Amino acid sequence: MKSVKRLARRVSIFLSVDSQTISGYFNPHDPSPIYNRQLSYDFEEYLTNAVLGAKRFSTIRYKITCSTDDKIYTEPLIQAIRRHFYIKKKIKEAEFRKFKKRAYILLGASILLVMICQGALPYVFGWEHRIHSALSNALDVFSWVILWKPIERLIFYWNPFLKDIALLEKMATAEVIVIEKNKNKNNHAVVAAIPGGSR
Repeated sequence: MKSVKRLARRVSIFLSVDSQTISGYFNPHDPSPIYNRQLSYDFEEYLTNAVLGAKRFSTIRYKITCSTDDKIYTEPLIQAIRRHFYIKKKIKEAEFRKFKKRAYILLGASILLVMICQGALPYVFGWEHRIHSALSNALDVFSWVILWKPIERLIFYWNPFLKDIALLEKMATAEVIVIEKNKNKNNHAVVAAIPGGSR
């Protein structure tokens, strides 16, 4: 159990870059410069699956293995990854704002309808009318039913949005560790850390 918790605290995404495989990370139909290209579907799915075990407190980092000659491909790849998740984060934030706006409108409309039912309808029959008691009980139940969904959405449905936004932020700004392997010397590697990006 402790080892699982340690793994969840730090999620590493392993990538290997060279002149032969770099094109496989991108959409082959995108003619943009390499640092501005769309990621391929398979690569995006790999990145998404790699962070499935990430928690809100987890740190994410990319570990890129490359040779000295192929190191030039690491920076454009990281730029493309950061750009991809930055855009996805902005889209998710827009969805969250839309969700909050709709939830507040629904809550306001529900409260208005409850006020009309509780305040106006009893006067139609009069306070002394025998149907008033049954109507009052029915309106109480109706009020709880109509208010339940907006309140439930505002209380319980925020967390998935916040979790996704936080994860996309981490993916866009994660630290990058480049493990540079020298072809001329066996078992020799140079490790370089690139701090997380910011927008």
